[in-house]
Order: sequence, then structure tokens, then C-alpha cells
Amino acid sequence: MMNFTLPYSLSMPMVMLLGAVVILSVCSAFAVKYRNLGLVGAVVAILLGFGGVTLDNPNLVYYTGFVLVISLVNLASLRALKSAIQGVDYGLVGLMALVTLYIFTTQDLAMILAAFVLVSVPTYILVMAREGGANVEVGIKYITFMVLATILFLIGAVILAYTKNAFNGLLYILGYVMLVLGLSIEVGVAPLHEWVPDVFASADPIPLSIIASLAKIVPFVIALKILLATASELTISITLFTAVLAAISMFTGNIGALTSKEPGRILAYSTVANMGYVLACVVVIVKPQYFYFALTGALLMLFANAAGKIGFFNAIKNKGAFSPLMYLLAFSFIGLPPLMGFWGKLFILFTLVKAEYVWLVALMVINSAISVPYYLRLARELGVGWKPDLVNYICLVAVIIILITFLPDWFFRGVEVIAQSVGGIVI
Repeated sequence: MMNFTLPYSLSMPMVMLLGAVVILSVCSAFAVKYRNLGLVGAVVAILLGFGGVTLDNPNLVYYTGFVLVISLVNLASLRALKSAIQGVDYGLVGLMALVTLYIFTTQDLAMILAAFVLVSVPTYILVMAREGGANVEVGIKYITFMVLATILFLIGAVILAYTKNAFNGLLYILGYVMLVLGLSIEVGVAPLHEWVPDVFASADPIPLSIIASLAKIVPFVIALKILLATASELTISITLFTAVLAAISMFTGNIGALTSKEPGRILAYSTVANMGYVLACVVVIVKPQYFYFALTGALLMLFANAAGKIGFFNAIKNKGAFSPLMYLLAFSFIGLPPLMGFWGKLFILFTLVKAEYVWLVALMVINSAISVPYYLRLARELGVGWKPDLVNYICLVAVIIILITFLPDWFFRGVEVIAQSVGGIVI
């Protein structure tokens, strides 16, 4: 009798990941007919993914905990959407959540680039979802920009990986610029934000709450990992390009939101400004010893942005939500202590000081002041009395997210451990 053994054994976290993918795939296939099965499959898959990551690396529990809650809230918000892909949409969000949970567990460049695609592609379908049929016009515009972003990002990453082993100054600059431009289009950094106002003003608010929250985390994490791993003697000079883009995005977003009237368009320009704040973190690669602070600031800003966008977009869909919740989300965006938005901006400002970009610190403070009127106006317009419905409970969870970092610095200690392995990509 012949014995057959696998060439390698699968670890328990990998088994849990594979199990999550199988459950997600099977439930999504049957969700077209049985919608609730898609929700159950997505929740089980995300919980398995969370368990697998924390079992493999307990230090990631601080990061994965926030991703878990944001993902589950995104799934809950889909209950308000009646579209042609109902049921399957849960599977798409579940896939994005699994990739986001696992992004810090791999250092393989091919897997990292695959993660970028796996997070981006589901949004192509989600953006078209709405009641009464697909929003094809919005979908075409969005997909066109996302495909361009993916091509630029992937080519830039490959060029940077090549220069790591066979350095060429011109190729390094080309790869750096292409990757940053691809990232900027993907997340909506000005002046490459053309798609953001139109899509945010025209698409259904529920898919937008997912695109503006969960879909923003992985691209930034991947960009930081690749740029840190491929840094060279030209990095100090070329980071000025990133700093200028970040400054342009801050002003474009805040001034655009200040002069906009529609809530969806205000949130679009708010996203442009927030992505400018996060992009500013990239300059820390010139001082890698402070990378921990940059990563902490970036993650806190991304989580604060996710919570705020989920709350505001669900309020738009519901034609309002409980007024105190709206104001708390607005205060977090403004950067009022001790809310999460304040801590995110504080760590980013500290990073910029250490990277010797003091002029960018001044611009960020000015832009935070510019944002005050339109966030307060948005909270006032969307604020209504309390009623016990799904949207108000979703907004309540969003507020809890932005309040939770008022507790001791467990999150910051966790990110410090994560940051130690971020730059170790196998190229």
C-alpha cells in the first residue's frame, strides 16, 4: 500500500484562511437565491479570518479588531440595499475583509500585489449596485480610473522591485512616481481625483460607504511596505513629489467640500482631503526609524475615515441619523481630542516633524481649520431625532470606533510590533 504525503503541512491559520475562502465562495454562489446565506457565509468567513490571523500573530489583534468591526458594520449596512446582486454583495465585502485582515501576514511581493487587485476588483461591481438596476454610467467611469490605477501601481511596484536588485536611478524614480500616481488614483488623491466627486454624488450611498472605508486600507499599507523595502539614496529627493501631492490634495479636498452643497459631494471632497493627510505619511521613508509613528497615524486616520464615512453615508441613505452621533463623527474628522481623528492627525504631524517637512505640518493644520465649517454643516443637515432603526445603530457603532482610542495606548504598542516587519518584503 502506497503512502501519500503532502510536500509541506498547512499551518492552522492557513487552514482557517482556506476554510474561510471555501465558505465564502459556496455561500456566495447560493446567495443569489438565498440572500441571507450570503450574509451568514461572509460573517463566518470574516470571523475565521480574524481568528486565523490573531492565532498566527497575536500582536495583530489591535489592527484586525478594527478591521473586523468595520467589515461587520459594512455587512450590516448592506441590509438597506436592494439591488440585483443582493446576496453576492456580502461575498464581495467578505473577500475584501479577508484580504485586509491578512495584508500584514505576508512579505511576498506577488501576494502583496495580488492583495491590491483582490481589494480593488470587488468595488467595480459594488459601485454599480443600486435599487432598480445597475448604475452603468457610474460604473464605467469608476472602472476606467481603477484599471488605470491598478496598471500604474503594479508596473511601478515591479520596477521598484527590479531596482532593489539592480539599481538604476532613472528606473527608481520612474517606479516611485508610477506607484504613487497609481495609489493616488485608486484612493482619490488630488489632482488625480477626477472620478471621486461624480461617483460619490451619483452612486448609491451604501456601496460608497464600503468603497470609502474598507477599500482604502490595503492600498496604503501595500504602498508603505513596498516604498520602505525599496528605499534608496534617491528617496530623500523624490519624497518631495509625494509631499506636494499630499498638500494639493488637502487644499483641493477641503476647499471643494467647503464650496459644495450636496452631502455626497461634500463627503467626496472630504475623502480627497483625508487621503492627502494619509499620503503625507509616505515621507517618513526618509527616516525609517520613525516608521512606527507614521504607520500608527495612517491606520488611525484610515479607521477614523472609515467610521465617519460609514456613519455619514448611511445617514444620507436614511435621510438623517441621530444628531449627537453626527456631530461626534464630524468632530472626529475635524480632529477634536480625544476622538480617533485627533490621534491620527497628531501622529502624522509628529511624523512630518521628524521627517523635516515642517512646511507640510503648517499646511495640514491650516487645512484642518478649513474643514471645520463644512463638517459642522454636514452634521447639522443630516442630524435628526433618535429612532431605533438599523442606521442609528450603525452610526452608534461608528461613534464607538472613534471613541475607543481614548482608552490606554494598547493600539500604539501593537502597531509598533507590526511596524518591525513591514519593510521585510521578499523581492
